[in-house]
Amino acid sequence: MLSRIAESLFWIGRYIERSDGTARILDVHLQLLLEDPWIEEDLACRSLLAVMGSSVADDRTLTRQDVLAILAVDRTHPASIAYSLGAARENARRAREIVSTELWECLNTTRARMPRRVSSEKVHDFFGWIRERAALAVGIIESATSRDESWQFFTLGRSIERADMTARLLATRSLTEASGPSWTTILRSCGAYEAYLRTYRGVPSARNAAEFLLLDRLFPRSVLFSVLRAEECLRELQPRSGRIVTDEAQRILGSIRANLEFRPISQILEDLPAQMDAVQTGTSDASEAIRQRYFPTHIDPVWNGEVAS
Repeated sequence: MLSRIAESLFWIGRYIERSDGTARILDVHLQLLLEDPWIEEDLACRSLLAVMGSSVADDRTLTRQDVLAILAVDRTHPASIAYSLGAARENARRAREIVSTELWECLNTTRARMPRRVSSEKVHDFFGWIRERAALAVGIIESATSRDESWQFFTLGRSIERADMTARLLATRSLTEASGPSWTTILRSCGAYEAYLRTYRGVPSARNAAEFLLLDRLFPRSVLFSVLRAEECLRELQPRSGRIVTDEAQRILGSIRANLEFRPISQILEDLPAQMDAVQTGTSDASEAIRQRYFPTHIDPVWNGEVAS
């Protein structure tokens, strides 16, 4: 497979998952700002923007509408939902010879229908629509793509992004201290509440909910499940040579997994934002290692000359 095609598939997976994850995080926290009058809105908005990798340099007071404008509908902001959907569509255009007609039409339609402004009363419906469109795109790929390199690169991108977004969601738990979203709200935001109840059979506690979203091997949105899936894709793309792991991305993902699996959950909860920041840093480093391995750029062509007969 051409590296150009592989890179496009990788980023289609990442951008689709990023739009879905951003919608889930914003839905939880903007609704919380609306319902709880005791939260200092400007501080909460700035903290949320920081967790999402954004910031505002000026001294104006930020509101939930500002966050919505920046992280939802701004087509030029790299962390926004609109930007992610546009980038997914652009990468699909570059890989049009591989991307199915159904996926292309799905991404094209979603991009075309993306609003430029969302009114306050329509915010929850908007985020629900984003989740539905992301689920449709993923469903098309999962149901109609051969499990070859195309699927591996798409799933690799999705898995790395999902681990990052779940870590960001958990990091936002402590943004507003005691007024932050409950663990029940966080579980519901990523579709984990019913799966959690089937596993733990009780009211969500901080320890059990964090353990479920971090370490559950069967729930597809947990950080550990996502990391394991990414490792599996890398093994399929580049099998181990002998008894030594030679792939840098595999080493980084293995380090993230080991740090979560073999550290007591109580220690993780003691400094949850820092631990989740380490996961985000690890996924970023793994993505860079994948880029250098599979999507090299600025490589000088080498002329080997003509072989004499």
